[in-house]
Formats: sequence, structure tokens, C-alpha cells
Amino acid sequence: MILSSCPGRGKLAALKPKRILYLDIDSLRPDHLGCYGYGRPTSPHIDRLAREGIRLEQVYVSDAPCLPSRTAFYSGRFGFQTAVVGHGGTAAEVMPEGPNREFQDRLDRESLPALLQAAGWHTSLISSFGQRHSARHFYSGFKEVHNPGLNGMESGEQIQPIVWDWLKKNGRREGWYLHVNYWDPHTPYRAPAELGDPFAKDPLPSWITDKVLQRHIAMPGPHTAQDLNMYDEVTDMKYPRMPGAIRNRADLRRVIDGYDLGVFQADQMIGEIFQFLDREKLWEETAVLVSADHGENLGELGLYAEHATADVPTCRIPWILKWPGMARGEVRKSLLYHLDWAPTLTELLGLKAPSSWDGRSFAAALKSGAKDHGREELVIGQGAHVCQRSVRWDRYLYLRTWHCGFHLFPQEMVFDLEADPHEQNDLASARLDLVEEGRKRRRNWEKVQKKRAAKDPLETVLAEGGPWHARKECLISYLPRLTTTGREQGAAELRKKYFS
Repeated sequence: MILSSCPGRGKLAALKPKRILYLDIDSLRPDHLGCYGYGRPTSPHIDRLAREGIRLEQVYVSDAPCLPSRTAFYSGRFGFQTAVVGHGGTAAEVMPEGPNREFQDRLDRESLPALLQAAGWHTSLISSFGQRHSARHFYSGFKEVHNPGLNGMESGEQIQPIVWDWLKKNGRREGWYLHVNYWDPHTPYRAPAELGDPFAKDPLPSWITDKVLQRHIAMPGPHTAQDLNMYDEVTDMKYPRMPGAIRNRADLRRVIDGYDLGVFQADQMIGEIFQFLDREKLWEETAVLVSADHGENLGELGLYAEHATADVPTCRIPWILKWPGMARGEVRKSLLYHLDWAPTLTELLGLKAPSSWDGRSFAAALKSGAKDHGREELVIGQGAHVCQRSVRWDRYLYLRTWHCGFHLFPQEMVFDLEADPHEQNDLASARLDLVEEGRKRRRNWEKVQKKRAAKDPLETVLAEGGPWHARKECLISYLPRLTTTGREQGAAELRKKYFS
């Protein structure tokens, strides 16, 4: 018997689903979805899922961006433990197990897909991610892998034929777990011309005033307003929605509208899958999760069109789950890691989670509206574009930077996210108490992690020359551009910081 799903009516009977569908939308910010309060109609189908499921408001990736995040998600372990915290060098490879490695490695025994496969689930993946990042460990536990073959440059209409072929062959069967990866919100913004410009008359973010925009235009650093292509403004004619630089509000509109059209395109693809489940009468008995590997900077800290920091826009992700027998239209607000999903899913399915996992189950929070189960704090890392570690607690975000990725970030920053959700006002100099609190929480977490890991992987990133996307050779060629684009002061400060 399924108990009433009305809020406050007590514990619900979560049923074992006959199928599990995970829809992974790269670079998707929750605050650009209607169900999270966005004013533009970007996500009618995802919004439907929120109405018929549970929406989690404060889920963060433990490690950003793409490769560290997805490694943590399926391994159930922090990047501190797997050593995957970046996009190149040692930080892009899972720590070798050495002489204790068994016939199969740990991921083939303990990754989430491996546990599902061992329990009899038909685990399938539709994604080019493993090839894009040479992340072969990403395939661990998947019985079936379909690679669209374009290294993440494919749009939804190129992925959808593979999805349809798979659903026609397998959709009506029971016992499958399918992970579908859509890239559309990821740069370069690639929504097809046939979609037109449905958001052309919608207002731009009100917090990016003319004064704020001019400040951003004057900033140095990869993926700042004048350097959307990382270190230049080169554009590709195949992607007309993606400008190379932002120098006025028209350029800003192209970026915001281009991103939102990517969200809209992915939502349309998801809607087609939902229609299939409806048509085949599979909707009610199928668990569906929509989430992402990370978010996207869209002006916060002066960065655009990238996921390059350890802050809220990069690390907070949407989490919308429909599960047979669970509540409908409810919201959970506790702080959670995305890697908490691995033990949560295993608990919901009656499986045993490995002791090596860092995640904690929040199944109780999903099954009962009476009490929310989350974490007191989250510690989040980024080692691909910068070397940063942040602490998210209460209403605050503390950011510690060891390598600024050529953005001239101060060593420590603090933001009050309730008063300042777009991280414009650094409180570090005025609120030393918050700096000390964030510092203490970070150090305590690091102390615990170091008991289980030989070395802090961010130290390895720094020892190997810094984040993969911010090596000194990049800066050498970038400095002349700063001078020719009116940012001489930034060039001088970077020379002093990295070459004096």
C-alpha cells in the first residue's frame, strides 16, 4: 500500500522501481530552471518532474568540474581520496591501488554501477564523457556503453537517435539503469537555429547592472568578459550563439540567451523521453532523476560561460527525483553532496554500501517529510581551473585560494549567500570571525581526509605547475592580450604575482 503523498502526512512507502533513469545535463544551474524559481520558461518538462517528485535545493558536487565531479559521483568518494581533482596531470587519474590491487580494481567492485550490475540491474550508459576526458574508469560497472563519438560536442538532436534506439529495444523491459548525458548548456552554446530566439524579449539578470558589467569587462583572467574562449575571443562559425567576448549588453544577452537555449534544448529532449514513458504506461513504475555534473559561472566572481571555481554557481546542482511511492511536489533544503546519492540509492534498493564510500544516505529525508537529513557543512574543491577549496555552511561560503587561475582572487573570501547570492560582496576583511570559522572547518575536514590519503591532491596540482587550464605557459602568451585590450594593470599584477 502506498500512503498519502500529501505533505505532513507521515512516512511514505518507497517502492522498488522497475527501471531507473538518470538524466545528466552538463553544466546545468538549478536557478535557470522554472521549478527553482527562474522567470524564463526554460524547463517545462523538468518542472513537471518536480511537481510529480521531490526537489532538493542544496545539493553540491564535492569536486568540480566535469572529471572530478563524475568520478566522485560514481565512486562514492571525495577527490581527496581518489586523487581526481583536475583535468590533466596526476590529478586526472585515479590513484593506483598498488600491491593491494585485486584481480579487478576497486571501481569494478565498489562503484555505484558495479553494485547495481552485481545486483542484477542492466546498467547502460549513453555518453561521450569517458572518451572526452580519457576517463576509462567512468565506464566501470556499465554492462553497455553507447558513445556518440563527438567528445562532448554533440547536441541533443545527435544524442536522441541513440536514446530512441535503446528505448525501442529495452524500454519496456524491467530491471534497467540508464544514464543519458546531454551537453547542450555546456559551451559552446549549440542550440540549433530552428529553436529561434524565444528569450529575446526576456529581461537579463537584474544584478548585472551597467556598472557591474563594466567592472567585469575590465577584469583579467580566462573566461572573464573579454576572454570567453579562455585566453582569447576566437569564435567558431558553427556556433553563432556563442560570442567570443562581452563588451556590451547585447553581447551579454547572447551569452545568457545561449545558455538558456541550451537548457531549453535539453529539456525538450527529456520531454520526448517522458512522452515515451507515458505512452508505454511506464511512468509510474520508473524512477527518474534529473541532475548535473556541475553548474556554470554566469557573471559570478566576474567569470562567464565556464565552471571554473569552487563556489555556488559552479558547484550547486539541480536534483529532482521521482520515485515510486514517494512524495510529490515536495522540497528538501538540507545541505547534501552529489556523492551522497550512491549510498542513498543502494539503501532504497536494499543493497549494502561499501565502507569506503564517503557519501551518507539521505533516503530517510526522501521517504519522510517530517525530518530532513543533511550535513552541517560541505567542503568543495576545484583543481582544474583554479586551486580552491570552499566551505558551505549555514548561510555562508568561505573560499580559500592557493592558485587563482590568473583571476587575482584574494587568498580568502567569505560571502553571505542569503544577502548576496551572486557573490559580489566579499566580507573577509569585515567579518574576520567568519573567515576564522571557515578556515577552522576546512582544516578540520582536511585533517580527517589526510588520515586516509597519502597526500592532499591539490598539493600535487600545485607541485606539477598549477591547474591544467592555468599553466604559466598560458599566462606568457596571454599577457600581451591583456595589454592590447586595455587591461594593463591586470597584466602588471599577474607578472608580479607569477614571475617576480
